Amino acid sequence: MNSKGLKIVGNYYTVQSNEIVILAHGFTNDKSSNGRFDLLSEKLNNAGYDALAIDFTGSGESAPGPLTIENQLDDLKYAINFVSSKEYLKIALFGNSFGSLSCLKSYDYRIDTMILSGALTDRMFYQWDDYFSPDEMNDLETKGYFYTNEKESHLITQQTLKDFESIHQETLLSKVKCPVLIIHGNNQQDEEELMLLERSKKGMQFLSESSTLEIIEEGRHGLRSKWNEVIDLTVKWLDLHLSK
Repeated sequence: MNSKGLKIVGNYYTVQSNEIVILAHGFTNDKSSNGRFDLLSEKLNNAGYDALAIDFTGSGESAPGPLTIENQLDDLKYAINFVSSKEYLKIALFGNSFGSLSCLKSYDYRIDTMILSGALTDRMFYQWDDYFSPDEMNDLETKGYFYTNEKESHLITQQTLKDFESIHQETLLSKVKCPVLIIHGNNQQDEEELMLLERSKKGMQFLSESSTLEIIEEGRHGLRSKWNEVIDLTVKWLDLHLSK
């Protein structure tokens, strides 16, 4: 349960480890992340780590609500509280895309390291007409919200879109004291990922000296076709920064 008493659902993968990774999914996705988090969690177990992949409010099986950073921070805080109550010795966060912003904003002394793929480390100004239909954008203007499909699976509000534009990079990153691994692709046809990559390059100066930026050649945003490379980098990083 989060602070509002709303149910947050997660997939919990355990091999009775003392170390756990909490997985935070991307925008309009869920705890499976089209199978990527399922595979990552399996590989984390094989490497000796437990994993907890959560559905943020308004996604998957969790309680309904708008997709906002405020809600996601609340959900992730209570996920961290949950695993802390299990007396894990070490906790890592893995965030994909929009979920990476939630991880960065959720940092506290309990977090030993983070891995962020397709990271959102600074403000982004999207042309939302390219992502949503005219009817959806009209509803946003007239009603202040819309649902992403007929099943009303994701509630988008004006605040949702403002959250992408309301990031101050130095303030965000300088508060994170643990080692951070940032993973990006550099496919020249993917303008979004290239913009995110340039922002992350600029932001490395605000992270700890032990933080690293890795670039996966030809990777597109989401790194779906390169996910095995993401997993390999993640496990190697955890072996270095999370294992006893």
